Amino acid sequence: MALEYDLLNENVKKCQYAVRGELYLRASELQKEGKKIIFTNVGNPHALGQKPLTFPRQVVALCQAPFLLDDPNVGMLFPADAIARAKHYLSLTSGGLGAYSDSRGLPGVRKEVAEFIQRRDGYPSDPELIFLTDGASKGVMQILNCVIRGEGDGILVPVPQYPLYSATISLLGGSLVPYYLDESENWGLDVNNLRQSVAQARSQGISVRAMVIINPGNPTGQCLSEANLKEILKFCYNEKLVLLGDEVYQQNIYQDERPFISSKKVLMDMGSPFSKGVQLVSFHTVSKGYWGECGQRGGYFEMTNIPPRVVEEIYKVASIALSPNVSAQIFMGLMVSPPKPGDISYDQFARESKGILESLRRRAKIMTDGFNSCKNVVCNFTEGAMYSFPQIRLPPGALQAAKQAGKAPDVFYCLKLLEATGISTVPGSGFGQKEGVFHLRTTILPAEEEMPEIMDSFKKFNDEFMAQYENGFGYSRM
Repeated sequence: MALEYDLLNENVKKCQYAVRGELYLRASELQKEGKKIIFTNVGNPHALGQKPLTFPRQVVALCQAPFLLDDPNVGMLFPADAIARAKHYLSLTSGGLGAYSDSRGLPGVRKEVAEFIQRRDGYPSDPELIFLTDGASKGVMQILNCVIRGEGDGILVPVPQYPLYSATISLLGGSLVPYYLDESENWGLDVNNLRQSVAQARSQGISVRAMVIINPGNPTGQCLSEANLKEILKFCYNEKLVLLGDEVYQQNIYQDERPFISSKKVLMDMGSPFSKGVQLVSFHTVSKGYWGECGQRGGYFEMTNIPPRVVEEIYKVASIALSPNVSAQIFMGLMVSPPKPGDISYDQFARESKGILESLRRRAKIMTDGFNSCKNVVCNFTEGAMYSFPQIRLPPGALQAAKQAGKAPDVFYCLKLLEATGISTVPGSGFGQKEGVFHLRTTILPAEEEMPEIMDSFKKFNDEFMAQYENGFGYSRM
């Protein structure tokens, strides 16, 4: 029998994905037993009560059920601009949502994405270099699949990192080359650390081929400055690395000092030789921002300075899956081309989207302040994305108890938190962290009205945990 554990692909067995790991499985068990669980382990806005935006759902509903467009009463149920947009998107397909599209996605939607990028950055974008994908994750996997030839190929990944990267690199048989973000500098990126990481990897015979940035950061929530992005792009130019810009949280910004700036815009602003010499692939999605349409699986990637023959090979890889989800492509079209001022649906759309972002900004502050009020917990402010990543300074007694239980210290803490409060988080070890330093990641997505109670529950658990295990020897330090 081929599907015996001992005969499985070893790369599959090496794969770890903490976001749906031990904590999530235990939380699911407790939920089946009737315990109320608050799933803050994954950035899944609608699962935590965020309501979908009305306009895109109206448009996609009409696309899914085009016979409604022939009903004489359709105008009583749907606004005229939603009806017009549904007809527009159906006209772009070869047979409605049930038909395959081009493997890169519908040309008309790719054109809308290119126009969005041009408005955002002030530079032209070519629809032929934009691929629509089933969520940003599929795009990342397609590109890494083309870059990684074997274990001798390394990918620079920020630590802490989103485990999509470590899991995919393992699955494809490559080597993860970590570069550490500096927690004491609000998770800033030091180019000297990048140089050290590359030098160390090369000394081990690893060919470093690409660098990943996550901006805004997951799990760390920081926003990269323009100066930092310039340093990164110069580094990639000098080291001949392709830059993979994970920019899925670009709408999720909770402060005014460091707005989101795309890697593409900074690269183009830098001019020659960088603007022509740095290979860049940028990713975006409908799953995050104020849309939160995780289950729809809509995404795209745009390629800059990638040679035509390579683009052809990437198209071949995309073709194996025939076509990205067509309804998700329409969601992407609507995200990059939402209602405009003067449209019938504009006021409602603006009100809904603004309400979600303002609430997320308040929740980011409530959660950060809540963590920082707890004993032995320190947390940088969540500047962007959807997560807080507090450091938990565990006392020696807790480290000893974790060892006796056969658990990593942060896993031990998170399991105790789950059992006591129903709050399901992800241990920092699932994202990578410095030796002897412990974190957890939680989303800022629980309903705003529930947030104070959740943070009170966390504080009560944490302070009792610390009192139980503190034994006068201090705690693990940064």
